[in-house]
Amino acid sequence: MYTFEKIKVDQPLIHCMTNVVVTNFTANGLLAIGASPVMAYAKEEVQDLAQIAGALLLNIGTLNNEQVDAMVLAGQAANKTGVPVILDPVGAGATAYRTETTKRILSEVNFAVLRGNGGEVAALLGESGMIKGVDGSTTLPKDVLAKKAKEIFNTITVITGETDVVTDGEQTYEIANGHPWMTKVVGTGCLLGAVLGAFLSVNKENPVQTLAEGLAFYGIAGEIAYEQAKDKGIGTYQEAFLNVLHQMNVEQYEQYKKFSIIE
Repeated sequence: MYTFEKIKVDQPLIHCMTNVVVTNFTANGLLAIGASPVMAYAKEEVQDLAQIAGALLLNIGTLNNEQVDAMVLAGQAANKTGVPVILDPVGAGATAYRTETTKRILSEVNFAVLRGNGGEVAALLGESGMIKGVDGSTTLPKDVLAKKAKEIFNTITVITGETDVVTDGEQTYEIANGHPWMTKVVGTGCLLGAVLGAFLSVNKENPVQTLAEGLAFYGIAGEIAYEQAKDKGIGTYQEAFLNVLHQMNVEQYEQYKKFSIIE
């Protein structure tokens, strides 16, 4: 059974501590793939929920000190019960506050996955990168940057962009699926972190391969959605994207997938 099929069977609970801009889209995206989203932020309950979830997503898109404290509590609670935690350092490098806050969270929580663009990850490593809003890039090759992040932060690292790279320092995959219109819809990057959490929650046997499959699945949805919506526009594309996440079948996945081991 493919991992995306198993998600529909298991319906894992994904605890998302994400930003206010993308909450609705993230919840709908998780429902589309068959997972069960919960959005909870209060310090009084995040530990309880994180411990019973299939995965925990921490996304700093609209951070504040109280939320960060709650994220640390949730992350540490998840660590105690072996729940995989995914960090999306949205906009790291754009301000000192974002960068230092992300470093604090990385130092206090053990992460299964760090998922960011090249500029965000470069900023966390003190490398040169460019941040524009919450988007970013770097001059370093993604695989080099990802391996350095794995070494420094001791977590599987996913760097997304025109192509995606995922590595645990030993296995490295490159994924070439996706479409530029995915960057025209607010929340596609943030939803990805939640989707990867859902993939990990039901298939922990080979995490790097599981994440590569998740990245390919997500990118394929972007490609097929473009084919369906290209003559109508971005609004229709967003709707089509959710529909494809919900309806993708094995034949489509096998036809479109473009990922390979590069080391």
